[in-house]
Amino acid sequence: MQRRSGTFPCEEPADPRRIHTSIQGEEVLTEEKRRVTARLGETERAAEGDVRAIVAGRHGDPFAVLGVQKIGAVFVARCFVPHAESVTAYTLQGKACGDLTRRDDAGFFEGRLSIRKRQPIRLKASNASGEWWLTDPYSFGPVLGPMDDYYIAEGSHLRLFDKLGAHVLSHEGADGVHFAVWAPNAERVSVVGPFNDWDGRRHPMRSRHDTGIWEIFLPDVGEGQPYKYELIGPDGVKLPLKADPFAFRSELRPATASIVAGPLEHEWGDDAHRSYWRKADQRREAISIYEVHPGSWQRRDDGTFLSWDELAERLIPYTVDTGFTHIEFLPISEHPYDPSWGYQTTGLYAPTARFGDPEGFARFVEGAHRAGLGVILDWVPAHFPVDEHGLAKFDGTALYEHADPRKGFHPDWNTAIYNFGRREVVSFLVNNALYWAEKFHVDGLRVDAVASMLYLDYSRKEGEWIPNERGGRENLEAVSFLQQMNTAVYGTHPGVITIAEESTSWPKVSQPVHEGGLGFGFKWNMGFMHDTLAYLAREPIYRKHHHNEITFGLVYAFSENFVLPLSHDEVVHGKGTLLTKMAGDDWQKFATLRAYYGFMWGYPGKKLLFMGQEFAQRAEWSEERALDWHLLDSAPHAGVRQVVRDLNHLYRSRSALHERDCEPDGFDWLIADDSENSVFAWLRKTLDGNPIAVITNFTPVPRYDYKVPLPRQGKWREIINTDAEVYGGSGLGNGGMVVADFADGEGALASLTLPPLATIMLEFIG
Repeated sequence: MQRRSGTFPCEEPADPRRIHTSIQGEEVLTEEKRRVTARLGETERAAEGDVRAIVAGRHGDPFAVLGVQKIGAVFVARCFVPHAESVTAYTLQGKACGDLTRRDDAGFFEGRLSIRKRQPIRLKASNASGEWWLTDPYSFGPVLGPMDDYYIAEGSHLRLFDKLGAHVLSHEGADGVHFAVWAPNAERVSVVGPFNDWDGRRHPMRSRHDTGIWEIFLPDVGEGQPYKYELIGPDGVKLPLKADPFAFRSELRPATASIVAGPLEHEWGDDAHRSYWRKADQRREAISIYEVHPGSWQRRDDGTFLSWDELAERLIPYTVDTGFTHIEFLPISEHPYDPSWGYQTTGLYAPTARFGDPEGFARFVEGAHRAGLGVILDWVPAHFPVDEHGLAKFDGTALYEHADPRKGFHPDWNTAIYNFGRREVVSFLVNNALYWAEKFHVDGLRVDAVASMLYLDYSRKEGEWIPNERGGRENLEAVSFLQQMNTAVYGTHPGVITIAEESTSWPKVSQPVHEGGLGFGFKWNMGFMHDTLAYLAREPIYRKHHHNEITFGLVYAFSENFVLPLSHDEVVHGKGTLLTKMAGDDWQKFATLRAYYGFMWGYPGKKLLFMGQEFAQRAEWSEERALDWHLLDSAPHAGVRQVVRDLNHLYRSRSALHERDCEPDGFDWLIADDSENSVFAWLRKTLDGNPIAVITNFTPVPRYDYKVPLPRQGKWREIINTDAEVYGGSGLGNGGMVVADFADGEGALASLTLPPLATIMLEFIG
């Protein structure tokens, strides 16, 4: 019989009077012809081995079997729908296009389709209990493209967070979620969740062999759905379910599933803040950081965590009032164990569910920016925990970590160390740094445990580490990673700073990569913290024998761009608090702490203070409870906070105290050798403002008629005295003003009264 023009390349209708129809441009056959075409020839049937592998969840390439397949001149649909007794295929426009035949009792169906071209289909399944609909994910093409493969394989993709993970999107005419995960050594990877009864046989993914990425588009999944990945390792063993390394949202612990997150629904209005910092030279800006653990700064009356919105209402105004310029959060990435404080993270891309959804954190950051505060995140690219749902042995092999424990296991923390020699791992981490800067507008990253990354023998004995290719102990791969990360952050997000927690003498940590440095903006000055706290823990009578613990720091104070940290590490694990570290009775402890803060705020370098220390918390910090806010009802504690408040104001308002924090030309010793009296004095200078003299007496003995050399003759205003009565001190001072006169052969000298255990600052006014 002559074929009609425009009919399909498949069997003719049983009754030639029944012709095809056209629905919304997609030609389909009539019901009778559909039933005839559903019958498959032998060559159109799936191979028995493929069927068994699909049903068992062991097929390595399900897209070669399932979905819409063109076999010769016809299209065939195959699907695996457990519990179904019958399945009918429909176009996305709702036209039936094929009855599928059940191949076995497990739920494998196949049949011809009455369609003219390849297209996605929907399936109507039924059994004795009723009917249900599902859209066939195997009838959709891939979402990732060849350029993604190229850049991913090269390790140069700087928008991996737009490609991997779970993304809500429209694809080939349907709305759904695209999942993609890197697991190059797995035999099979499936997405599982309540949408498929956590059955890994239902949604095995497509392997992109060139990159080791597995992907699938699931039209029937939406925002808010929990999910994990089920993997079969290269040895054929099914692994524990894995959370998504690129999950943008996670379940609240102890649950560990990832959650499908839609695009971040937040309209930013912080252009003024970001524009300012993009143009600024951060080394010459006032940076005073309030370090905060968000779970224990304050809590609700019932002891539960504050949400991001509640934190914004309380923490932002408090931080502004206390005069800090930045809030630095201990890690807020998802982590399973509260006592880790976030330093053992299983979800680098997900703000922890403890404080609400990602939008809540975005609102917090914007609120901080509108109030003039920057937000810095503690970031942990050095290591990760070995929880079975995390990155450890992710695809059944040492994928993110080194296989050899001499490089891949951290003995101090019982954690796995990232394999910085693998470009995909480096790309995962570099992209994470860019993700926080781009998606959440954070102002900086404080990089944790840099020293543990730089040295192959960190916390290891002889024989427990492997030398580098040059025979040395430097981790050259980690160095390259840090340089790549800093280059990417500063190159794509000007205004965002990186800060290294690095406790050794590694050179050029905060110098540019092109000059041989690691590329950080700043480095924590751990020596300052260690030496000054050791000095002040001694009884004042003995301090004269340890004078160099204070003066030595100025030998290297300008070798890096330093932040002076009094961090959380100093107030935990039996170390007490800053107040309790100070020597002497209670009055002396408070006086010494106030003097110490004055000394520190006058010392070259940016400032960091852990929460609670601004009001002299007495009890050691614990993540299990809020700070002791009732202490502010006590005058000595309120006085310490007032000192910090006033010091922050001076630091920000006087360019001499911050403009040349990182430059030796901004500092001159005035008195460096008076060990007998434990007195220190120096001058802070600015490019175009008045100099400020900083004088500290670290003994409980007042010094009268104490001569201090000053660079200019004239009046010097006493702009702060930590012994003032308003702070809880004795009130001894200089009446707010001193005069420097020329002395024969000695330049200008001022005769001062130095209060006991106090710091004073004098500003030249002419």
